[in-house]
Parts: sequence; structure tokens; C-alpha cells
Amino acid sequence: MLTKQPGMAAMPAAPREQPPGGGTGAAGSNLLFLRESELRLAQDLLFFGYRDFTAGPDRLLAELNMGRAHHRVLHFVGRAPGITVGDLLGILGITKQSLGRVLQPMIEDGYVTQAAGQVDKRQRLLSLTEKGAGLERRLYDCQREWVMRAYREAGPAAVEGFRRVMRGLMGEDARAELERLERAAQG
Repeated sequence: MLTKQPGMAAMPAAPREQPPGGGTGAAGSNLLFLRESELRLAQDLLFFGYRDFTAGPDRLLAELNMGRAHHRVLHFVGRAPGITVGDLLGILGITKQSLGRVLQPMIEDGYVTQAAGQVDKRQRLLSLTEKGAGLERRLYDCQREWVMRAYREAGPAAVEGFRRVMRGLMGEDARAELERLERAAQG
């Protein structure tokens, strides 16, 4: 069930608390991982994992007077060259004004190009320049090493479990955007 508050994306409803000692699912699996302490641990893991996952790119971006918003633009424009400003706004879940504050300097500094749409001239299509693609690759390489190490340590079953959990953390809109990106990446 999704809940929606004014001005916010739909969020999954809070999970129901399990009785002490957990419960069992249809397959008889133990649900001890749904205890309050385990849910708090999951939150801690997400916070610390994200902190360390972003530390290398944050340092690199700081040298260029950029931040995480710039990183997100580089990432998604790099993943979908020719993406419309409207689609990028949908992915990032921000206002046009917020995107403009980040995007305009990136265009002026030669990281991103903007072109009119071929069918609809009002559309603005975004792509990375060679300079932008080089920076995006350096940022990706920083994080690639972290993900590869974690995947190797965890093993294939845990990687699939991680993907399921991460998709489970996403609302419907985010899942739809991810599926669109995955389809585009497949050609």
C-alpha cells in the first residue's frame, strides 16, 4: 500500500510490526529479521553504506566545486544520452528551478550539452560532452570498486537478495523509472 503526502512522492506504507520472536512465512522461513532491532540495523547499514559509497566521489566533486546533485545529473544523463529535461526531472524528483541551478553551470562549464528536440523543438535534450563523460567515468570507477568488492564478498545469492531489497525500498514511480532505464540500456 502506498501513501502520498502533498508535494511528496508516493511512499510505501510502514511495514507491520511482527510479534516478539518473529513469525514464519508461507515457506516456514523465520521472520526474525523483522524485529525492531534488525530494522534499525538495516537503517544503520544503509546510512553507513551510503556514506562510504559516496565518499570518494564527494572528494572528487569537491575539488571541482560540485556536489551530489551534480553527480546525479552526470550519472543519469550519462546513462541515457539525449534524455529530456522533463524525464530527468522525473527521475530526480526535483523542481525545474532546482535542476536549473545545477544544470546551467554544468552546461556553461562544458560538462553537458543541451539541444532542441528533433520532433518537438521545445524539448531540451541533454547529453554529456567528452569532458562530462570523462568525469562521469571517474566517478563511476570510484563506486564500481566498492560495489565489486561488496558483491564478491557477499556472493551471488546475496546480490540477488540485495537487488530485491533495494527494489522493495523504491516506490512505484522509482521502480518505473528504473525499469525504463534498464530497457534503454538493453537497446
